[in-house]
Amino acid sequence: MTSEELKINVEKALDEIRPFLESDGGNISLIGIEDDKRVKVQLEGACVGCSVNQMTLKSGVEMTIKKYAPQIEEVVNIE
Repeated sequence: MTSEELKINVEKALDEIRPFLESDGGNISLIGIEDDKRVKVQLEGACVGCSVNQMTLKSGVEMTIKKYAPQIEEVVNIE
């Protein structure tokens, strides 16, 4: 998978997650992908101050991204 294909797949994963975040007043943006292994995202809106945002990041976001792009090793939130 090329870097461009990887980015497209990560965006598809975020598009799948986005409606759930938006329903709670939040959102997510892709900041970048390092070494085709580490995805940087930014949680937005209500997600910023949410006490369970790290759980959402690991359980929801990271799991969904890995479904679309198995080579991703980690997803981190940039504040």
